[in-house]
Amino acid sequence: MKQQGRTFLDRETKLAFLMVVPTFSVVISLVIFPVIWNIWLSLKPVSLGGLRGASLLKFNLTLENFRKVFSDPGFATVVLTTLIYTVAGSGLSILLGLLAALLVRGEFPGRSLLRGIFVSPYIAPVVAVTFTWSFILDPQLGVLNWLAINSGVITQPIPFLSQRWWEFDLMGLRLRLPLALTSVILFEGWRYFPFAFLFILSRLQAIPDELYVAASVDGASPFQRFFHITLPQLSTVLYTLFLFRFIWTFNKFDDIFLLTRGQAGTKVLTINVYDYAFGEFDIGASCAVAMVLFGILSIFTFVYLRWIVREA
Repeated sequence: MKQQGRTFLDRETKLAFLMVVPTFSVVISLVIFPVIWNIWLSLKPVSLGGLRGASLLKFNLTLENFRKVFSDPGFATVVLTTLIYTVAGSGLSILLGLLAALLVRGEFPGRSLLRGIFVSPYIAPVVAVTFTWSFILDPQLGVLNWLAINSGVITQPIPFLSQRWWEFDLMGLRLRLPLALTSVILFEGWRYFPFAFLFILSRLQAIPDELYVAASVDGASPFQRFFHITLPQLSTVLYTLFLFRFIWTFNKFDDIFLLTRGQAGTKVLTINVYDYAFGEFDIGASCAVAMVLFGILSIFTFVYLRWIVREA
């Protein structure tokens, strides 16, 4: 009997390993191997044309690619731009998603239609929406400049996607706004707020109404109910959303590339990867920038999960 139980347990163990093998194989082939291969290429002097050469397997490793990347005079600016774009774009998308979720939480005619409209930016093809934004913000043909000039707000067209700085006066102060970077951040917030909207709305609908009724009976104002009931109930969702949005936005390439090609102060690390690989045909340097991306994201994820989420 004991031997039969032992045999049955061995069979279950073998079956469990067999069930894990397909998933494990996919993870190795699509995640672990590309990471290891990228690390290997980042330590080798390899060009785009040398990717098929036998020299890729030779053990001639060097840190020259990282030295080239870090010695670039504009590298620090690119990293700073990437962080600003990521934090601002992620925060704006979550803020817009929160506002949209609060707007459609209650019952009113047309709520389902409005929810569908809110989701539309996220499901629309990125090529279509970037082309639409480029047309709207165009200094010559764009409807935004046309409306602003006709209403007397501005006297000259503003090239939103091709001008790095925009200087203006505000209450006697001379200010400079990173125009193109602000434009792509606004696009990022608008394009991806539906993702946050769906998650926040689901959590909002799960908050018991009794909490708001009790707070109203105690004389709490709408703002007090929001800050003392709604936000604490949404904290886990908001922290998780920011982590996801930070990682995805930090790796974002297509939006900025289609809008500005990384010009006018909008060059981020992913554009840097593309420029090294297909502009200079330097695959080694391109992989080195990709490893910098991986390192920064790893540090951020560790710090975020280790301290920020735990303290919250």
